[in-house]
Amino acid sequence: MEIVNQTLDSDFLLLGFSEKTEQEMPLFVLFLVIYMVTVVGNLLIMLTIISESFLHTPMYFFLSNLSFVDFCLVSTTVPKMLENILMHSKVISYAGCLAQMYFFLVFACMDNLLLSVMSYDRFVAICHPLNYVSIMNPQFCALLVLLPWTVTLLMSLLHTMMATQLSFCEDHGIPLFFCDISQVLKLSCSDTFINNVLMYFAASLLGVVPLAGILFSYTKICASILRIPSHGGKYKAFSTCGSHLCVVSLFYGTLLGVYLSSSTAYSSWKNSIISAMYTVFTPMLNPFIYSLRNKDIKDALRRLISISTSSQ
Repeated sequence: MEIVNQTLDSDFLLLGFSEKTEQEMPLFVLFLVIYMVTVVGNLLIMLTIISESFLHTPMYFFLSNLSFVDFCLVSTTVPKMLENILMHSKVISYAGCLAQMYFFLVFACMDNLLLSVMSYDRFVAICHPLNYVSIMNPQFCALLVLLPWTVTLLMSLLHTMMATQLSFCEDHGIPLFFCDISQVLKLSCSDTFINNVLMYFAASLLGVVPLAGILFSYTKICASILRIPSHGGKYKAFSTCGSHLCVVSLFYGTLLGVYLSSSTAYSSWKNSIISAMYTVFTPMLNPFIYSLRNKDIKDALRRLISISTSSQ
């Protein structure tokens, strides 16, 4: 293959949903609706938590951060996809691709780390209820959010800076609707050994370790719940972490499906559908899961909506 030195004037092609042109407009409408629902849902969760003082607790503090990250995650990928569908284009600039890759890494990793932090919060609440207030103090909660942000920002910056040193082959087609680092590396004609080692190290540090923490937390949580003598007590304890468990199952279930299917040679259209499961659909469903299963959120949302309608 001919090696091309990548410059700021070069372009990548997001092949994504381009195989079936007759379905472009239905896909545009579908993803536009999904994007609007995701944005409104997550903004409502954030606004509700900020406006209601009784929701100013560690659990809802972490939830508001998760909603913010989900909002940013879909805003990193979906608007460019909608633009390309509407303009009948596949092009994303080299600088745009690197920027999208950077922010996607940041928000996808933060989503993962926040789920781990939230599982730890539920672990402390259920397994150490008497010490919950002292352990989950405001300073420690801020540290549990600030540290993941710092790690993901620096790790994503390192990935992106290393990608700028690569030369790319003549083929610039990415079989997804966004710039994913693994797909970008596959297009390079440079030696990507160090890039791949860093990618797998980051996947272990920011993926496997948080998942192990979640599994450990819920093992301890389940053991504690089983020791509760009354059925009412067991139900109350489980209900406090039920929404988070649903979100964790949805996120890791779709993510696992993506990477298990990555070894199969799917078309770009099918690859994009599979990737959309955790990059688009999961952030859309999270606000519904938390609002439908959480009485405090539902009550606060009703009050917020009633205040808004009465003031008009």
